[in-house]
Amino acid sequence: QVQLVESGGGLVQAGGSLRLSCATSGSIIRINDMGWYRQAPGKQRELVASITRGATTNYGDSVKGRFTISRDNAKNTVYLQMNSLKAEDTAVYYCNAAVVQPGDYRALGVWGQGTLVTVSS
Repeated sequence: QVQLVESGGGLVQAGGSLRLSCATSGSIIRINDMGWYRQAPGKQRELVASITRGATTNYGDSVKGRFTISRDNAKNTVYLQMNSLKAEDTAVYYCNAAVVQPGDYRALGVWGQGTLVTVSS
């Protein structure tokens, strides 16, 4: 069974930076798209950023110019560098990956358990 484990969350002051990591484990043939989502209290989960296997990126409007997503295909790991953090960035951040496992040609979506990012103003 594939697992995604996020790390790097925590408490930071507004204007500061954090770097999130998401490591994968389990039987993996290939990982296609990977992404970061977030969910603030009382709000729906939203896309923060995504990245294809070929490193094409996509960002939510609220984080463009401040956040950078990257990945290491050899390590099956995705990162999110967050700069110029704002109070409104406070949320639980979830990693998502489209994973192809042995014996299955489909890429199935897998979620991590989430890591809390709190930005104090």
